[in-house]
Amino acid sequence: MPRILVVDDEKVMVKGLKFNLENEGYTVDVGYHGKEAVDLARQQNYDLILLDLMMPEIDGLEACMQIREFSSVPIIMLTARGEDTDKLLGFEYGADDYITKPFNILELKARIRALLRRSGRAERQESSHLVRQGPWTLDTEERTAHNGRASVELTAKEFDVLELLMRNPGKVYSREQLLNLVWGYEYTGDYRTVDVHVRRLREKMEETPADPVYILTKWGVGYYFKKD
Repeated sequence: MPRILVVDDEKVMVKGLKFNLENEGYTVDVGYHGKEAVDLARQQNYDLILLDLMMPEIDGLEACMQIREFSSVPIIMLTARGEDTDKLLGFEYGADDYITKPFNILELKARIRALLRRSGRAERQESSHLVRQGPWTLDTEERTAHNGRASVELTAKEFDVLELLMRNPGKVYSREQLLNLVWGYEYTGDYRTVDVHVRRLREKMEETPADPVYILTKWGVGYYFKKD
């Protein structure tokens, strides 16, 4: 699988990204400042780099510019800024894509997959955009859900929650984890948001929502998708 370099001075963020990307099967190296990003990029042939904008030593823009002197590796800039001028600067310095914190981890994964495909660095997997568990199939490119008989209409966040659970069947996610992974690491809403979305998913997916078959609860811990 592709090798990805994650560089950000927020260690909690780096730990979370490493965990999630390794769960997708990627090989992940990490760094914590701009100079380290340049040094690691010289030492290793990466398939993609996630590079924070605001870092010590040298910032992400300078690191991006230096990496571009010797490598065409795809680079996604991560930043808390959202101004168009910052995005334009990032592209001018050689970034291929740009995502603003707080971000949805599933959106970031989708951008990584798309950028790897465009650059020809992704492994060839004909059905990589399809997620199947039991009778359910998600198409992550079309953003559709099908139960074997008919399509089910989901909101964007309902789809994101379901995708995360279906990609990791049997794995229990706390409401805090679901908030961080689906809504973003800096989301300020409360845990009831997760409960509401799970309830709506059950209403759409389960014959008897009060006695679910697919999205299950581990009491006192969180939610998970039934493993085949």
